[in-house]
Amino acid sequence: MDSSRVRVSVPATSANLGPGFDCLGLALSLYNTVEMSLVEDGVAVEILGEGHHSLPGDEKNTIVQAAYAVFDRVGERPSGLRIASANGIPPGSGLGSSAAALVSGIVAANTMLGDPLGRDDVLNLAVEMEGHADNAAPALLGGLVISSMTEDGLAVRRVAISPLQVALVTPAISTSTHEQRAALPSMVAFGDAAANIGRALLVVQALADADYDLLGVVMKDRLHQPYRRKSIPAYEQVVNAAYASGAAAVAISGAGPSLIAFAPSGLEAIGAAMAASFRQHAKIEARSRVLSIDTEGARITMRQDLAAPSSASDGAEQ
Repeated sequence: MDSSRVRVSVPATSANLGPGFDCLGLALSLYNTVEMSLVEDGVAVEILGEGHHSLPGDEKNTIVQAAYAVFDRVGERPSGLRIASANGIPPGSGLGSSAAALVSGIVAANTMLGDPLGRDDVLNLAVEMEGHADNAAPALLGGLVISSMTEDGLAVRRVAISPLQVALVTPAISTSTHEQRAALPSMVAFGDAAANIGRALLVVQALADADYDLLGVVMKDRLHQPYRRKSIPAYEQVVNAAYASGAAAVAISGAGPSLIAFAPSGLEAIGAAMAASFRQHAKIEARSRVLSIDTEGARITMRQDLAAPSSASDGAEQ
């Protein structure tokens, strides 16, 4: 092991962005920060913040499983591991919490080993464990990312977009991505597929140009949102509240239940209106945030080498 302690920060992500089902993902300025360190024996996991009551504190934790996948691939599993995760991303919210856990575990373990896996290897391992790339890719790379699994492997490109912010509302319910995928049809109409392809391409262009008029026209989905919206209480009323408050476009974030809204201004009011609508029409609490686009992705914020004195970690923050 090259390092005995590593800290990594990984952003939340909003996948799909309306018509970009399983191929578009956007990194957001909400983070999980994971510190991984070597210990003499055993595994200990401490969860602070979101999910501290529900996430496992042992080897079943996704961060541990991701780290072990790296250690086993390289052939250097340590005798003991301690993980402390300060979570800003709520689990089961449609904000890529599982992808963030996987990416943080993989990146931290890889850093501990002296980076034997390249960036493509890290991403491929995360996608292999997650099952799809729309959250894992922007969590690792930051920004807006287009991904597609091809016969020759994963194709990924990050696309430069205009600086912008979004309003995000998360109702106090959770959804299972597995269950939400099970609710989708096994076949779709040719016209629906064609409509989504064109609109997804135009969503990318609209975000690149900060063209909110275009975004409002093309962020309409026919493949997954008509089915997933049924599990979000008061969906219609909440979306209508967003548009009435000035939103240009609204979409389900990932598999939900969070909703993401785009507008050139007034995002605080839009988020507040969406949260109020959840409370009024669904009788459930909801949290609204205004977030920027994260452009860095996963980043190492500290690493302490085995040979370094303990005081050296104080100056290791970047």
